[in-house]
Amino acid sequence: MASSLSFTGFIWKNLRRRRLRTLLTLCGISMAVGAFVGLVGFSRSFEQQWTQIYSSSRTDIAVIHGTFLNTSLDESATDKVKVLPLVAQAAPAIINEMDLTSDQNALVYGWKASEYQIDSVKLVSGQRFHDGQPQVMLGDVLAQELKKNPGDTLEVEGTTFTVTGIYHGASALEADAVIMPLDELQQLSSVGGKVSTIDVRLKPAPPGEAWDHYMKRAQAQIEAALPGLRAIPAAERASDNQFVKLAQASAWGTSTLALLIGILGIANTMVMSVFERTKEIGTLRALGWKRQQILALIEVESATLGLGGGVLGLFLGWFALRVLASLPQTASFVSANLEWPLLAQAMVIAVLSGVIAGAVPAWRAGKLSPVDALRHD
Repeated sequence: MASSLSFTGFIWKNLRRRRLRTLLTLCGISMAVGAFVGLVGFSRSFEQQWTQIYSSSRTDIAVIHGTFLNTSLDESATDKVKVLPLVAQAAPAIINEMDLTSDQNALVYGWKASEYQIDSVKLVSGQRFHDGQPQVMLGDVLAQELKKNPGDTLEVEGTTFTVTGIYHGASALEADAVIMPLDELQQLSSVGGKVSTIDVRLKPAPPGEAWDHYMKRAQAQIEAALPGLRAIPAAERASDNQFVKLAQASAWGTSTLALLIGILGIANTMVMSVFERTKEIGTLRALGWKRQQILALIEVESATLGLGGGVLGLFLGWFALRVLASLPQTASFVSANLEWPLLAQAMVIAVLSGVIAGAVPAWRAGKLSPVDALRHD
């Protein structure tokens, strides 16, 4: 009897009292948390793919002007960067999205055949393209989708190019893309002499100087040589672009809507629970329970529902990522490995959702006077 009147005893008894309603509430919040884990996990995998593009080529700094796909940077600025004391190599580049067929588009990278970026991809068959020629190299994933081999032709935005080679890229965003001579992409995009970025590889930092400090020195040096342009770390460039931001916004937007629905589900359950237990709450108040204890009881019950839904949601989110990682269309972009920060974030959100959902029912329960509650029919 004593255990049934304890704080935890009441919580357990009340959650079991309406098992079907509790189960449905758990399902609602677990689906919301699962959507959060799956969608945010996917967006972070997508961001990691951009990071791999720069890490595989060992690019340290990206010199840009404006947004990610902006092509207003003068290619001639590359020569000013190359002569700076801390710079080992500098290469202009363009990244664009273009139509290949009526129902398929792909990322297109414009690089120079002699620059260091192209060394980051492994040639599987054929050979490299030549600058000034209507030639392209295809990532192995894209080549398989298009059923193209070296020697075949490919139309990009209505212009015919010859496929000179098939390559394997470290990132899925390279493996499912086209690489062509920079001058050919400039002509195709009608941006003669302009580029999206200047990729910079730095010399090794002097002994005793921290890399972060060395990086900041290099950024300041580049920006001083190129007024009006920004030199940003490659990792920041990878995480701060339109594609990643769009993926993150979509993930958080959809997850937020799902979580709001889950919160409403918990709130509805707790409101009904408080209504059905009005006499019980009055009895507890008559036995000496304080208003704060009643508030805490309802809030902890609600948070427990959020916690339980969060645990189930982690499994749902992991399963969703496993499915995406097994599908041919998304396998190269998605990792089914869940990082601890994402798991912790999901659980905190789940519990907070429960606390928020229980706020109004707890306030209502705390307002009940013992006499009115015991008279409730």
